[in-house]
Amino acid sequence: MSFPPAIPAAPTDEREEDYLAARTSHWDALIGLLPLVWPANRPDLRRRVVLAFGVLLIAKLVTVAVPVFYKDATDLLTAAAAKGGTLDTGTSVMLAVGMLILAYGTGRVLMMGLTQVRDIIFTEVGQNAVRQLNNRTFEHLHRLSLRFHLERRTGGLSRVIERATRGVELIIRMGILNVVPTALELLLVSGMLLYYFDWRYVAIMYATVAAYMWFTFAASERRIAIRREMNDSDTEANTKAIDSLLNFETVKYFGNEGLEARRFDSSMARYEQAAIKTFRSLGILNTGQMLIFTVGMTACMLLAAQGIVAGTHSVGEFVMINALLIQLYMPLNFLGMVYREIKQGLVDLEAMFALLGERPEIKDRPGAKPLVVDKGEIRFDHVTFAYDAGSRQVLKDVSFAIPAGKMVAIVGPSGAGKSTIGRILFRFYDIESGRVTIDGQDIRDVTQKSLRAAIGVVPQDSVLFNDTIFYNVKYGRPEATDEEVYAAARLAQIDTFIRTLPDGYKTMVGERGLKLSGGEKQRVAIARTILKGPPILILDEATSALDSHTEKEIQDALDQVARNRTSLVIAHRLSTIVHADNILVIDKGRLVEQGTHAELMHKGGLYASLWTRQRQAEKAREELAHVLEDAEREGALRAEDIRLMTAK
Repeated sequence: MSFPPAIPAAPTDEREEDYLAARTSHWDALIGLLPLVWPANRPDLRRRVVLAFGVLLIAKLVTVAVPVFYKDATDLLTAAAAKGGTLDTGTSVMLAVGMLILAYGTGRVLMMGLTQVRDIIFTEVGQNAVRQLNNRTFEHLHRLSLRFHLERRTGGLSRVIERATRGVELIIRMGILNVVPTALELLLVSGMLLYYFDWRYVAIMYATVAAYMWFTFAASERRIAIRREMNDSDTEANTKAIDSLLNFETVKYFGNEGLEARRFDSSMARYEQAAIKTFRSLGILNTGQMLIFTVGMTACMLLAAQGIVAGTHSVGEFVMINALLIQLYMPLNFLGMVYREIKQGLVDLEAMFALLGERPEIKDRPGAKPLVVDKGEIRFDHVTFAYDAGSRQVLKDVSFAIPAGKMVAIVGPSGAGKSTIGRILFRFYDIESGRVTIDGQDIRDVTQKSLRAAIGVVPQDSVLFNDTIFYNVKYGRPEATDEEVYAAARLAQIDTFIRTLPDGYKTMVGERGLKLSGGEKQRVAIARTILKGPPILILDEATSALDSHTEKEIQDALDQVARNRTSLVIAHRLSTIVHADNILVIDKGRLVEQGTHAELMHKGGLYASLWTRQRQAEKAREELAHVLEDAEREGALRAEDIRLMTAK
């Protein structure tokens, strides 16, 4: 299955579905859908497709036969009325007519029943296609690079997938199971008209169908633009809602509930106007369709009436042509709706297939082998890296080594490139020049799966899944036993706290773990990493957002995790890394100093300057805390005021 070629990343202010849909066409979407409807590895589903079309053919033969029974019954009744209630053969009128009416009724029941049987048979095919496409998209999103996800809006992507799911169902159910049957019925009706009437009726029918379809397609094309506008405003509203709810506390901090409501309402107002236009255009479309078909049907009935007067047609044939055309109008009218729905479904599906067409920025090289970690030595050799296609240089010719089993810390001012080093080691990004090796193996030459299995990360902001504490700890190694999970929690110094909770390890942590404090979340994240048991560890400012007391406890847990592991510590608070085996000082993307804490302090360079500033700031906070505590004892300040002031 082929996809459209990848193109450069979209600007962040471009709307998600417009950007994605612009990259593929209706034809690409349909071609991409065919293997899902006729799956090569599922002969059982292929048999269902064939069986469904067999039932479909029988249903259409029954459909065109029903008006014939209606015609024959009408002709018999007309003849009997003219001859006093008997037929020339002496057969009872009611017996003959009754048989025809029973055949007519049975035919109508079969029409409906066979259609339902066809749908039941085909349902498994359609639902399997929906499932396969959704799974493929979900897996693909996880293969895409970090850069892609940083530039996208989660709410927009979720809406694209949600609408595409509906689009797949519409195209399969309506396109395959209604377009083909309607075309077949049109051919069968043409044969009936030629057999019972003449070419003029066929010409009128095809002219009517042609005008009907032209009007339907033209009107539907205009409605597609409205549909895109509806999708756009729907996605925008959903994105704003998700973003606002994820930042619930921030909204409350600033009392901006009204602002959030107005932002959401502005998107919904656009959706409202687009929806009004949609229903207005639908009314015009339905009216035009009815007008065109009624003109054609009236013309055919006038010709049939003229034939009755001339003696070339019977009353039954007059009734039959009306029944045939009305019966044809139902699927034809449905076909108009099918076209509209398929077009709308394709608009939704285009964005998903364009999403599938996104090429992962980071890919395993052909023949990439699993990483083999014997010791865990890490080397950065003349590494240069830039974000935004080279427009923002972050690292410039950086070289250093982390000996196996040692702890190396990286410090420096904000924006110096500290966290980027961790992301490069984890291979979220590929470097422009130089090489990064683990035990002599270039990380670009090994599989991403094996590389990331060998590295454990405890980030500054540990985000948890909205599930139980047990699930979040076990996420580090899903195949771990319960006892191993509990042991990891004990090492992370959180087991005792968990067991004091009413639901223990079954406690739900909430969205992104917001039901837990910062320190509790960090301990869960540490337990998760302990359970993973990687030979290499990255601690990315893991304690910078915590208070001093909690920081000390977390630091003790981290020291246990880092023992006998190659550790890279990205530090904000220098007091946490004074015991590191080596300290790298990064400034403006360059490695400007390195050495132990004592060596760097002796040099009196950037590290010493950073250390002095932090110590002065900490000392000032401590002095302020003492002053405020004295004031509290004298009753001048409340404890809450002290907490807020010392936090600043």
